[in-house]
Amino acid sequence: MQDLELLDEKARQFLECEADYLDNKEYEAWLSLWDEAGLYIVPVDHSATDFENSVNVAYDNSEMRSERVRRLTGGEAVSTSNSLPTVRTLSRFRLLENTGTELTVRCAYCLFENNKNGIRQFPANVEFVLKVTSDGYKILRKVVRVMKSDEYLTTVSFLF
Repeated sequence: MQDLELLDEKARQFLECEADYLDNKEYEAWLSLWDEAGLYIVPVDHSATDFENSVNVAYDNSEMRSERVRRLTGGEAVSTSNSLPTVRTLSRFRLLENTGTELTVRCAYCLFENNKNGIRQFPANVEFVLKVTSDGYKILRKVVRVMKSDEYLTTVSFLF
């Protein structure tokens, strides 16, 4: 069996804080977790690796993340007019790579949304690339491989 390097508690807490910001709709705090060059990606095809040339539910750079937050909080879209409560759970953290300047982490992720039809759930595998900074981490890439991403996702009024 291969030696496994453990994810340090500070990195794990950073990722859990990212989910908490989203659940509590603290979008400006969430945006502050990102590196300027960071990419937020929700691919349709789970096996995709060339995201720039693939179909994605989301492929957001800094400008698009800010625009997405503006739309979520501005009430312009019907699906966001009464933003519903969400709960995100993260587990099964695995450190895939540690270069000293970047960490690549994969974890299990499930988003629960309470809407008028009951609770919907969106299980996913998420891969983060975190840039190590002097005061912690910044997100360089977040790839959310939602299990139902190749199906019709109705009124998605949240960020994964």
